[in-house]
Amino acid sequence: MAEQMKPSGIDWIRDIPINWKCSKVKFCFSLVNGSTPDSSDYDCWDGDIRWITPADMSDTGTISQGERFITKYGYNSCGTTLLPAGSIVISSRAPIGKINITTAELCTNQGCKSLIRTADNRYFYYLFLAGQNELSLLGRGTTFLELSTYDLNEFGIVIPAEDEQKAIADFLDKECAQIDSINADLEKQIELLQQYKKSLITETVTKGLDKSVPMKDSGVEWIGEIPVGWELSRIKYLTDNHHPYPIGDGDHGMIKADDYLTEGIPYIRVLNLTWGSGLNLENLVFISKEMNSLIKNSELKPNDILIAKTGATIGKTAIVPDSLPVSNTTSHVGKITLANVHDAKYFYYVMTSSIVQKQIQDISAMQSTRPELGIEGLKNLILTVPPFDIQQHIARFLDDHCAKIDRVLHEKGKQLSVIKQHKKSLIYEYVTGKKRVKEVQ
Repeated sequence: MAEQMKPSGIDWIRDIPINWKCSKVKFCFSLVNGSTPDSSDYDCWDGDIRWITPADMSDTGTISQGERFITKYGYNSCGTTLLPAGSIVISSRAPIGKINITTAELCTNQGCKSLIRTADNRYFYYLFLAGQNELSLLGRGTTFLELSTYDLNEFGIVIPAEDEQKAIADFLDKECAQIDSINADLEKQIELLQQYKKSLITETVTKGLDKSVPMKDSGVEWIGEIPVGWELSRIKYLTDNHHPYPIGDGDHGMIKADDYLTEGIPYIRVLNLTWGSGLNLENLVFISKEMNSLIKNSELKPNDILIAKTGATIGKTAIVPDSLPVSNTTSHVGKITLANVHDAKYFYYVMTSSIVQKQIQDISAMQSTRPELGIEGLKNLILTVPPFDIQQHIARFLDDHCAKIDRVLHEKGKQLSVIKQHKKSLIYEYVTGKKRVKEVQ
């Protein structure tokens, strides 16, 4: 006999079993906000009270502590609340919608809202996981989006009987643990493949392919030995002297978001650069020919090497493909036009190698505000320079081998995506009663 269902009145949940109840968060939980003690008062910090922020939270799962601890004095000095184990913590800004369940007593900063209930909350933890997207859509604000106390309190939830709550939670604990184990294994495989790709590139652009060639000291400790016949050079000595701006960056403020078009001259932003996969053209925007003519100094051509020079993704590198005969870029992207006596693809790989990425990180770490690779820093990066024929040979070798690795990575990524979607669907189906745990039917 088919399960009798009824409308829940909650759009994302839809129909529920006829014996389940509907309610709102405010009728089932005590909702508390977090707070931060005075960051300049040393007496507030390094105590024994666990204190977390959204940055400490995983997208899903349990949490027992964060990076920082506060003192009793710090706790009493602000408006945070000590949460018992089993409380549900929801990040309410930067970003909205991370869901964790506590396994120890702790408190939070103002970027979290927490739900307290003196009962087993595992079913509701899974219910909020199923409603993550809905929670994120409730964000309001002009400076940054935030989930308000009012909106979370008004959030609609469904409530099975307590024995069924426990049965659903037990079932999902078991099933999700198995799925998470598979996820972790796949993520580890992906990580190892990425590490192998990086090490292959670095090894090849520093040691070459012919292991019979004698080696010599490069004179640089973190590069080590290089083949006899190879040299080291700063980028500025490898560029096209006939180009008016062989090393530079893109437009400094003339182009605004309002100037973006759906067709025209491709305008490459940092988000179009990737870690090890060249250019991502899915989110490509365009500018008019007229706008492009005003920023000719930053115009790009095929085989120009691009590098993210500011922000958290500093060091991402790409090469302009032949499919973009004319393009332009922003001030956050550095560009290098090499002399035609050098193979651009080879130097693209050098730029992605550990020897160059280490230099970039060292330079950016010296900045007092945000990470930045200035034009002078870019000009003075040290690269390995083999003879031209060897540059070409290495570029072809790495093209072939990296493509094979990328295909495997792509396949592993697809598998990971499918498994994650399966987990989401499984949770949704059971916490909304579309599927029932047999033991309690």
